[in-house]
Amino acid sequence: MLNRTPLASSLALAIAVPFASPAVAQTAPAVAAASTPATDNATLPAINVSASAAQQDFQAETATVGAKTPTALRDIPQSVTVINRALLQSQGVTSFQDALRNAPGVTLGAAEGGQIGNNINLRGFTAQNDIYLDGFRDRNQYYRDTFDLDAIEVLYGPSSMLFGRGSTGGVINQVSKKASLTPSAEVSTTLGTDDHYRTTVDLNHPLGDTAAFRLNAFGQSLGSTRDEMKNKDYGIAPELRFGIGTPTEVTLSALIQHNYDMPDYGVQSINGHAFAPSKSTYYGLTDDRTIQDIQTVSARIDHKFNDQFKISNQTAFSHSLTDARETAPGAVLTGPLATSTALSKGNYTTLPLSDLYIKLASHDRVIENHSIYNDTMAEYKFDTGLLKHDLIAGVEVGHDSYTNQAYMRNNLPIVSLLDPVYIPTPSNIMQTVGNHAESGATTLAAYMNETMSIGPHWKLIGGVRWDRFQAHIANTISAPAYADQTNTFTSVRAGVVYQPTDFQSYYFSYGTSFNPSLESLTVTNNTQNLAPEHTKSYEVGGKWDLLGGNLSVTSALFQQEKDNARTQTSTGEYLLEGDVRVRGFQAGVSGHITDKWQMFGAYTYLDGTVLKALDGTQGNTLANTPRNTLTFWTTYAITPHWEVGGGPIYMSGRYAANTNYVSVGGYTRWDATAAYHQKKWDVRLNLLNLTNKFYYDALIPSDGGRSVPGIGRTFLATFSYRI
Repeated sequence: MLNRTPLASSLALAIAVPFASPAVAQTAPAVAAASTPATDNATLPAINVSASAAQQDFQAETATVGAKTPTALRDIPQSVTVINRALLQSQGVTSFQDALRNAPGVTLGAAEGGQIGNNINLRGFTAQNDIYLDGFRDRNQYYRDTFDLDAIEVLYGPSSMLFGRGSTGGVINQVSKKASLTPSAEVSTTLGTDDHYRTTVDLNHPLGDTAAFRLNAFGQSLGSTRDEMKNKDYGIAPELRFGIGTPTEVTLSALIQHNYDMPDYGVQSINGHAFAPSKSTYYGLTDDRTIQDIQTVSARIDHKFNDQFKISNQTAFSHSLTDARETAPGAVLTGPLATSTALSKGNYTTLPLSDLYIKLASHDRVIENHSIYNDTMAEYKFDTGLLKHDLIAGVEVGHDSYTNQAYMRNNLPIVSLLDPVYIPTPSNIMQTVGNHAESGATTLAAYMNETMSIGPHWKLIGGVRWDRFQAHIANTISAPAYADQTNTFTSVRAGVVYQPTDFQSYYFSYGTSFNPSLESLTVTNNTQNLAPEHTKSYEVGGKWDLLGGNLSVTSALFQQEKDNARTQTSTGEYLLEGDVRVRGFQAGVSGHITDKWQMFGAYTYLDGTVLKALDGTQGNTLANTPRNTLTFWTTYAITPHWEVGGGPIYMSGRYAANTNYVSVGGYTRWDATAAYHQKKWDVRLNLLNLTNKFYYDALIPSDGGRSVPGIGRTFLATFSYRI
């Protein structure tokens, strides 16, 4: 057996300690190679993680979100979570939002208003417009899949210096699979309960000594423990790479995806709490559907002049079209007629539940998005005396356009709260045309970031970005009829990293972000003439590479504050006089305890508070911001071929909106896995929600606050074959 730090010590480091003792840590050769070396004699033997075919590595060493170029995680002065493909496969995860359950501080929202698709909250702030695909903003409104992803990177804290507008709570970057010179092919099929069927294909073929082609594709028909929920989706993602291993490399890639999904607007609240007769109860019409078509095409050129200087240019064009006919549970009525009294503000009542009814409401619209972005970046490494410099600088230009044609179905059915009927849209219901919104925005930005190494132990990071964001919107019915804005903003970033040994890294960072009123190309009336909101972040933390670099442990304290938040007065006017703040603690662990036992886990404490507001919410807790979240996943190779594992997902109670009228309780969900591995094939069994826990997953602030129940117990069997 290996001499190693006990598990209890590792977990204690992840959760509480701000310092790592050399006596319980080891040198991390793999990570140190990407950083400035340091000297330390207090080392223990490294774990040799190569004995079992079953073991895949959950641990990541680098990320691209910390400096727009691959950077060692220990050199990034912010919290970063990397969810890699090995972890997703172990958990049986295929959807973007399920993958993000591994990221601490992430909570789920749902489609509403002018937005549809993945709605994410990050450290208490919406990240709807902060999702990226290979470094470019992915504004397309769709339900993302993981079939073409190698990893999902989550960078925490305001990061407008790197990514422009938004990024209040951080950014989420999807990293696509890359073509390589190693031939491979894999076909995977998953069968599951509730009519769950899915197949993926991953083919990689070299085209000579310096070029390769890769093709990923998927198709699925998914049922659910939620009544009426059925998704039928498919996608294809080809990539061509030329010049692999040469000074000039060219990459051409595309993503084409089609979704035909059943929308789920959840359930209403009763007496201030989310309520559903069962986890499967559905309030809607059986002919509802959300149809989405997405196309993204990108081209990238990388040229390396020498070891010190390289330049890259990347262009991405994307388009999405969403055609949605969606029905949601609207007002809670005290009788079966449209004229019956409607409850409000948490739907408090003394009436028996059998006397309550739900008035259905339509959320129909056709949304179209276009975007084109180009980024040119240079990286230059040089020395001045004892100082080592890593400088990146670039220019970004882009244009976005957005249209939203709303439709209305009036006089929709009124259904029983306890026993809703499942019927299609009645034949006497007519659809009428609503507001047509059309908007566009042009972005021009220049940025520069430097990492300066001072001797073997210190790094200083500083960056600045200037953005010019010009946007306009026109409405046919809604107000304002027309609005336009031109905002300029300078974002900054600063950090200091102290690395006394190869296995320790301590840091402090400061960053800013800005949010224009037309940030998402939609606008709340009376906010269009306001200056951008801005957020400031402070973070102090540590990162340790233990057990010879095989186990990574992180912890951080942080504060993010938006002290000029938009807030509405009693007369309907909006002013930049609000103040919202999130303080918290975050810890994580990933990697191997032994050559057979590995884990991935994270904990976050969030104290999100409305410090100042003019709308009556002052002192309330921020929407969809739980105090405590915990995710943990571990696997153990009991033989060279058999592997077992599992773990919990825990989230404490939350409010659906800043009004704090509607809350959902906390929950713990347990998942488990067992797998049998051979050289060319694998069989994996995944059991989701092992105890069949009834919990509420996504929250929706509209209609008084709605909640979407989570899935019930689900069994998946996956067979993969490789050649």
